[in-house]
Amino acid sequence: MELPTPEDLKHRREQEVDLTQAELADAADVSQPLIARIEGGDVDPRLSTLRRIVEALDEAESDVVRAGDIMHTNVVSVAPDDAVSDAEQQMEDAGYSQLPVVRDEYPEGMISHTNIREASPGAETPIGDLPVREVMDDSISMKNPDAPLGEVNSALDHNKAVLVVEEGRLRGVITEADIAAQVS
Repeated sequence: MELPTPEDLKHRREQEVDLTQAELADAADVSQPLIARIEGGDVDPRLSTLRRIVEALDEAESDVVRAGDIMHTNVVSVAPDDAVSDAEQQMEDAGYSQLPVVRDEYPEGMISHTNIREASPGAETPIGDLPVREVMDDSISMKNPDAPLGEVNSALDHNKAVLVVEEGRLRGVITEADIAAQVS
């Protein structure tokens, strides 16, 4: 059995299960200063104490909702070379206000009704005839399927959707509606 280092414990507590030292201490039935000293490398805990801390982290981790748990996997998308009019028609047909722009499973951007409204066409080319890549927003938020719900929620504060990717390939999408459905 390989024992976790103080850095492992701190990373897991902060990044994977999003607990404070006090919350972990309560769950493991130890004091918060002891958690701080263990994470700081100031003290080596007894094996029984370390076991309680790891079990508390395991318990908390099993309760964490991850991006892969709530993402939509049947993603409607468009290619960067598709016409904007085709993208708009797909959004209407699907009832969405935005779509991921994807080439060979790799996301390149997002296109929305807002992008289309705000686009200024050249004098000779109507917006609907332009390729999606000329109108899309290439600033996108991507998370892996293991990202915790809090991380996804934070990304949605600044983006209309979060694309869930694994090894760079699109696997799903999460919007604010998905988060709302999760908490209700």
